[in-house]
Parts: sequence; C-alpha cells; structure tokens
Amino acid sequence: MTISAASTRDCATERGADGMEAPHLLVVDDDERIRTLLQKFLARAGFLVTTGRDAAHARRLLAGLEFDLLIVDVMMPGEDGISLCRDLRGKTSVPILLLTARGEAQDRIAGLEAGADDYLPKPFEPRELLLRINAILRRAPPAEPTVVVPKVLHLGPVRYDIERGEMWQGDALVRLTATESHLMRIFAGRPGEAFTRTRLVEELGRGGGQAQERAVDVQITRLRRKIESDPRQPRYLQTVRGEGYMLAPD
Repeated sequence: MTISAASTRDCATERGADGMEAPHLLVVDDDERIRTLLQKFLARAGFLVTTGRDAAHARRLLAGLEFDLLIVDVMMPGEDGISLCRDLRGKTSVPILLLTARGEAQDRIAGLEAGADDYLPKPFEPRELLLRINAILRRAPPAEPTVVVPKVLHLGPVRYDIERGEMWQGDALVRLTATESHLMRIFAGRPGEAFTRTRLVEELGRGGGQAQERAVDVQITRLRRKIESDPRQPRYLQTVRGEGYMLAPD
C-alpha cells in the first residue's frame, strides 16, 4: 500500500469548519501498522475513525456504534472481509469499501456480489482512497431522523404498551380486534403524524377503493369508543382536516 506519513499529510484536508458532524468510519484490518496509518490519515482528513482488528471485533463495534462507512480488508485470518460483507448486507445498509492485495477481476466481482459498494486493490494512493470514500458518502442516502417513541403511550386513563401491542385501562385489559390492534400499531409507530385513509388501507394490507376507505372509518369509530371518554369529540385519535387521522398521546 503506497501510504506514508508524508503522503497522508499532503492529502489530508480539514473537515468540520462548517460545524457539520464528521462522518464516522470503521477501518477493519488485521495489520496493526495499516490500521494505525489509516486512522491517522483519515483523522487528519477530518473523519471520525474507529478501528477493528478482525471480523469478530468489527461486529462488537457495530453492535454499539453507528458508522457512515466501513473500510474492510479482505484477507484477514478467520472470517475474511467478503464473508463479513455478505453477512452484514443482510442486516445493515451502511456502505462498505473493501481493500485487498488481490486485484483480479474475479475477486472484485466476488466483493461486489457480496454487497460491497466499492473495491480498492492494494497498493493504493491515499488520494484515491479519499476520493472513493467521498464518492461513496455522496451516493449514500441521508439517514432518516430517528423517531424516539416511548414504550408506553398514555391516552388519558388508557395506556398502550407498544412492545406487547396491548391496551390497558387501569388493571383491565382492553380487548382489541385484529384490525384495531393493527391500526394501533400503525399509529403508535408514528405518534403525531397524520395518516390518510388510503395510506391506512395500504398499511393494513388490503385492496384499495372507496369501500375499504369507508371500512377504515368504521374501524376508527370503534377504536375511539375504546380510547376516548367522548368518541364524538376525540382528544387522542384525532381527525386532521384534509390529511386523515392522527394519534396524539399525552
């Protein structure tokens, strides 16, 4: 790998001057010297960098931290980078750049088929690594804002346990039909967000049409009877004019 202290110093560019949070990279390589060089180089280029020594270490880091890009060496003892990439692709959409001393076409194809976003043969120039990292990050869709939803929603004297899908009033379990339960899960997943009738029909997995939309209205009316003290003037399962229905917990 054509990477040295001098070359990394020449290529490094500062990030963060605009106040934006630096992308977090995970470098996975069994060679400690390469891990150290890449960490110093990428940190000087303005990235937040964490390193892992093998696939098992990478999994432990991924379980507790969020990353914007993984840089994974292919030739590692034990589980190799391609196997790790293939396994991670079934669990996460975080971009993956593979590094390898084997640059044959079949190896590149194997890496891309495993789900890698790019493949860089060793030795490589630091500037090329930076260009590839930035290109991948530009292509990656922006992360959706995390919606923090409590485990229990309070609707006056009624509480809804999201994890269990249960509604309670005091110590009494409120019995919900399958459709009512499905509707509550939809609303509880996005409290404060309005759902149109059409969207609710789709979320319920039913065919479209006005008949199904009217059926949703009927189910909403029944659900209000179990939630609201006055179903005719709903406080918690509200009608949003021109938009649909919305759950507004305390």
